[in-house]
Amino acid sequence: MSLERCSINTATLGHRLPIEEVVDLVARFGFGAIAPWRRDLDGRSVAAIARRIREAGLTLSGYCRSTYFPAATQAQFKANVADNLRALGDAALLGAPCFVLVVGSLPPGERDLDAARAQVTEGLALLLEQARTCGVTLALEPLHPMYAGDRSCVTSLGEALAICEALDPEQRGGIGVAIDVYHVWWDALLAEGIRKAGEAGRICAFHLCDWLVPTRDLLLDRGMMGDGVIEIPKIRGLVEQAGYRGFIETEIFSRDWWGRPESEILATCVERLTRCC
Repeated sequence: MSLERCSINTATLGHRLPIEEVVDLVARFGFGAIAPWRRDLDGRSVAAIARRIREAGLTLSGYCRSTYFPAATQAQFKANVADNLRALGDAALLGAPCFVLVVGSLPPGERDLDAARAQVTEGLALLLEQARTCGVTLALEPLHPMYAGDRSCVTSLGEALAICEALDPEQRGGIGVAIDVYHVWWDALLAEGIRKAGEAGRICAFHLCDWLVPTRDLLLDRGMMGDGVIEIPKIRGLVEQAGYRGFIETEIFSRDWWGRPESEILATCVERLTRCC
């Protein structure tokens, strides 16, 4: 795999270094793109970071991630939508092709999952026209069902595609899906979902890591590619057969890897992308 087609999501390096240093380091290892998180840009000029990325010879594979939509009050829901609109503007200024959406689920103290799903759909609808105007696609990322109670009430590729179809039945664009192997590898309907996503032109991003057995932490124990049980080459093949030609993005949340030097993490990513993916 050519590294020029590979991207590093900044979460992979643990958010320890200033974003300027991360940009330079990712470029030095030969990657073609980077996907920064909003937290990396806190207190910094978005325009200056965009310029730094361009000058390093990198492009963006995406911008992470949305504020959760569901809220216990209408006022908070509106505030969440407004925050996502601001982030969408930053994504456009950075030159990101997509804004990755982790949509949230039950607000604290709530149990109505249907209501949370309704708020997610409403929130996406409120973002869609602005996304089309600024040229940044909303990339709805389904999360593994273990996150259904808090991080995402959208837990399969099929669910995500149904939302896209409901909001964009004429396929005008502006909304699609981010496929992260960590979240979808278990799904018996995955191949069908990837095919449908490709036919509709909705695959916006493709994220890699691995599922460790056993998984010791529900959030911070993702594996490096090749260390777990996901058939990464098979899923990559399905995504590419469906027409995806974008960047292949490594995104690893891991206390283990975050305890190592950034240069070691990137060197291992290079080796694994070349050998295992």
